[in-house]
Amino acid sequence: MNERVYNNKIERLRFEERIERLQVENVVGHSLAGKQSSSLLDVGTGSGLFAEAFLKKGLRVAAVDINQEMLDAAKPFLPGCELKIAPAENLPFADKTFDIVFMGVVFHEVDDYKKTLEEAKRVAANYVVLLEWKYTVEDFGPPLEHRIKPEFLKTLSDEVGLENIETIPLKHLVLYKLAV
Repeated sequence: MNERVYNNKIERLRFEERIERLQVENVVGHSLAGKQSSSLLDVGTGSGLFAEAFLKKGLRVAAVDINQEMLDAAKPFLPGCELKIAPAENLPFADKTFDIVFMGVVFHEVDDYKKTLEEAKRVAANYVVLLEWKYTVEDFGPPLEHRIKPEFLKTLSDEVGLENIETIPLKHLVLYKLAV
């Protein structure tokens, strides 16, 4: 079992305190700024918290997760959305299917960072957006050794050919917006 993968109760993903800490509306606004976007893939959707927020903004949304229980929990919040079981490293969609590929506090959990970014780039037409924990010790979120160093992400994005990392600092998180 991957110790970096979220394994607490699904209901905790929608606690009010967590929603506030994740700054969902702020994240959605920053993610949609820039190129006109009408479709989004939420990778590692969990309970569908971010996918639901993007859906409410009028986007065509699809979501993947490696856990069927997560998809079952997300389904009531995502009417009409395509939900599939898939790892971030092997997305079951054609090239450039979505304007945005979004990963909300999930990139630090993947098994292969480079393959994940390559797949996200392949499926995205405009942006790959990663919301991650700040690389600092905090009393909430994963331990420091599971967090992503900004320098590591910059090197990785250069290797896979993603352009211009826009770094948007939030209170507890960092939003990385990478142009495809």
